[in-house]
Amino acid sequence: MKGKIVNPLNPFGIKYLETIINIRYKLFKFASMNDQNNEKKPIEGEDYYLTPEGYRCFTEKYHLKRGYCCKSGCRHCPYGFDKKTGTIKK
Repeated sequence: MKGKIVNPLNPFGIKYLETIINIRYKLFKFASMNDQNNEKKPIEGEDYYLTPEGYRCFTEKYHLKRGYCCKSGCRHCPYGFDKKTGTIKK
């Protein structure tokens, strides 16, 4: 590439600049998302307990902290969702 100046921040030229920016943005977003997930990680004994079968059973406190009903018929659902009828009891 004689006589052509190569930008060290964008060695591939203008053609791929948008793709490179999108990849950098997604990597940054993914890294920050992982940091947030570590902060909201459920705590054993407080947010859930293990059943005799080995499953995690989330507590009422965890459901309230999460802030919404997932409509899965959870054992400790504070929102009153009934899986059989598909309705929320008030």
